[in-house]
Amino acid sequence: MRVTAKSDYALRALVELAAAQLASPDDDPRDNPLSAEELGRRQDIPHGFLQAILSDLRRAGIVTSRRGKTGGWFLGREAGDISVADVLRAVDGPLVSVYDVRPESVVYNDRAAILQHVWIASRAALRRVMDAVTIADLAAGHLPGEVHELTLDTDAWEPR
Repeated sequence: MRVTAKSDYALRALVELAAAQLASPDDDPRDNPLSAEELGRRQDIPHGFLQAILSDLRRAGIVTSRRGKTGGWFLGREAGDISVADVLRAVDGPLVSVYDVRPESVVYNDRAAILQHVWIASRAALRRVMDAVTIADLAAGHLPGEVHELTLDTDAWEPR
């Protein structure tokens, strides 16, 4: 899996929005939206790129915006209901694709047919992590136990 700058920036912007909501849990998030300029400044995200990302996230229902002098961006649903996988799909499409085709739709000859199973298994493994971690987890600075366990394996930190 390759994490694009678009996905990374999207997640970082959402963590900022969620953290802003956590800072004022009793307030309606629409009372304190963050401007795209402020989000970009806090996470060092280029403004034009961030605008395109926020547009993708709005289409997916992940964020909402309000125009005007007191306008800005806020989460479109609860941070605990937005998974990392939701964000990746919103800005970059399916978690796993083979030549821009979903793995269940790839067709191989008999000798290479087992490759489809590799792609399906890879997608299942990614889903176990990406669907388990939410924006709320990231904003709180912790991971679900089963995901955190994976980070404790020293081999996971070794580049290959």
